[in-house]
Parts: sequence; structure tokens; C-alpha cells
Amino acid sequence: MQPSSLLPALAVALLAAVGNGLFVYGQRRAEVVANPFLFILSALLVCAVAFGVSMPFMPAVDGLAYLRRNWPWALVSGAGFYFTFLGFSFLYSRFGASHYALYAVLSILTTSVLVGIVLMREQVNGYHLAAIGCALLTVVLFSIGQSRM
Repeated sequence: MQPSSLLPALAVALLAAVGNGLFVYGQRRAEVVANPFLFILSALLVCAVAFGVSMPFMPAVDGLAYLRRNWPWALVSGAGFYFTFLGFSFLYSRFGASHYALYAVLSILTTSVLVGIVLMREQVNGYHLAAIGCALLTVVLFSIGQSRM
């Protein structure tokens, strides 16, 4: 892959990272309540409305036929959203935004390694493996840093 072909992927990744930062900032600034799912559900409703407003700008598809073919995968992804936001809620409310490094690294391992390499059989090379090694090193360094606070 040429460096110039990486730029579009970096731009999209930056968009997702900014969105994640906004989510974390909103969650950390919101009032703490006994039921943290109230905040997450509210945020998801805003997200659903934003997707609904955005849909007309996308190419038209036969939505019912698509859902009939893909409902099992929508269930899997819906469960993934649930566990992601459940984890976010507890991680940020109990440990703070600085612990995002742990989520990010574990996300690299579960998504890139388990889903990408193992389940989807995507190709990797030595540079990819070195990056995964660096991600593991991040957890070690983070743990050392936490133990010295």
C-alpha cells in the first residue's frame, strides 16, 4: 500500500476517533446517575436520528430485502454495540477517560486479530504483526504507569 492510499483510511479513522472522543467527553461531563443506561440510550437515540437524517443522502436500496438477508449479522452487530457501550459506561465512569488506552489496545487485538486475521482471513505482514506487538507493549507500559501513580 502506498502512503497516499493510506490517507483516506486515516481520514475516516480520524472521523471515528473524533466521534469517540465526543462520546467520551459527553459521558464524562454528564451528571452521574444510578442507572447509566439512561445516558447511553439518550446518546443512541441522537445517533439513530442522525443516521435517519443521513439516509436520504445515500444510494437507495431495498431495505426489507436487505434486512431479510442480513438480520443475523445485524443481531451480532447490535450485540456488539451493546457490549461496547456497556463497557464504555463502566470504564469511563469507574476509571476515567485516561483508561481509554486499554480499550483501544484490546480493540486492536479483538478486531484486527480475532475478526480480521482469524475469522475473515485478512492478509497480514511483518509490519502488521509488529504493530500488534506494539499494541501489547502499550498495555504493559500503561500497567507500569498505573502502578507508579
